[in-house]
Amino acid sequence: MLTEMGRRARAASKILALTSTVNKNKTLLTLADLLETSRGEVLTSNTIDVSAATSNGLSEAMIDRLTLNAKRLEGLASDLRHLAQLPDPVGERFDETVLPNGLRLRKQRVPIGVMGIIYESRPNVTMDVAGLAIKTGNAAILRGGSETINSNRALINIIQQALAANNLPADVIQFIDSADRGMVLELLKLHQYVDIIIPRGGAKLHQLCRENSQIPVITGGMGICHLFVDETADLAASLPLIYNSKVQRPSACNSLDTVLVHRSVAEKILPQIVEQLAPAGVSFRAHESAIPYLLQQNTGAYLDPETQQVRFGADLGTHLPESVQPAGADDFDIEWLNLTLGLKVVDGVSDAIAHIAAHSTAHSDGILTEDGANAALFINEVDSAAVYVNASTRFTDGAQFGLGAEVAISTQRLHARGPMGLRELTTYKWIAEGEYHIRE
Repeated sequence: MLTEMGRRARAASKILALTSTVNKNKTLLTLADLLETSRGEVLTSNTIDVSAATSNGLSEAMIDRLTLNAKRLEGLASDLRHLAQLPDPVGERFDETVLPNGLRLRKQRVPIGVMGIIYESRPNVTMDVAGLAIKTGNAAILRGGSETINSNRALINIIQQALAANNLPADVIQFIDSADRGMVLELLKLHQYVDIIIPRGGAKLHQLCRENSQIPVITGGMGICHLFVDETADLAASLPLIYNSKVQRPSACNSLDTVLVHRSVAEKILPQIVEQLAPAGVSFRAHESAIPYLLQQNTGAYLDPETQQVRFGADLGTHLPESVQPAGADDFDIEWLNLTLGLKVVDGVSDAIAHIAAHSTAHSDGILTEDGANAALFINEVDSAAVYVNASTRFTDGAQFGLGAEVAISTQRLHARGPMGLRELTTYKWIAEGEYHIRE
């Protein structure tokens, strides 16, 4: 089955690679229109998946990623229309030069070829990949998770309608319509037809692909994300930024997992972080360095268990707020994907950088500061795909970066880092033009 899918994908990729920018853009606009006119069908299919996922006890983060609604479909359609307006990278010329012997050299962008995309839960990936693949002239074989199979069937049907309406082969975007996990291993061996594997999921999926693939693998999409509040930070402006980074969509890979706070401002800002985020449902895991700044004085009446007398006042001791608990040994190595946030006090920017180096997954990490030297040090030493100064980590996203969409967030070094948009889904070839040159 997959060998035949690979053969058809390779043939389709050769046709798409030669398709005009005009026709590719028309296909994207057709797809956006169909997504809106077929909204009922898509949402009905998605409701079946969400209901099954809820019954099967999937986590809230997984269910949130699985869920489609009218607003999210509107966003996907808008991304497709924006993608159609962006420059086509295919055919772009760069690094042009003329050698001393008169030979004219340049690099020219070409599609990668056939992509294998393996992902869990997120049906939006189906539409993102389809749009990016069409624009960049790449064919794609998609293998979504079993929990989203009905949603993906509906979306693939729309995608292939848009391809047919614009005289492009349906095999440009194919879908492994099976929950058999053995299909994943088979896809990873399809090196004669598939040029790149991009997994989007948890650590186990990435490990499976790295260990079993005969095809180059781009890993990413896992984020243990940090913000460091420097001693010079504007604390009033920092609080809503921290709130946005954590609460706006906690199930996303670029949502905030840990706030590091400079010791000199810890007494002021840590209680405010808890006070402002706890009503939104955020719970906190406090490192031992943060706990003294979060203790509250017990007040009111208290029954002494020894004397059985009611006591009042300051001698009742202190307690942590209900939303705060001491952090466990491994809590700073967890991508929470929910409304849990780690808190730690550090002695300065170098201490913060050291913590990030030890615990980050090189996804999205940032500093809140008014000190240009500290910002420069942080930028230079934090080795993450996206490094922020005074901005929410939630911006690590293809659409937010102006890329139209992205097929993944790469956290490795080859051949792309961060959101993988149009240029990242191309490679290049050398073009040498001469006047019947021969090598001496």
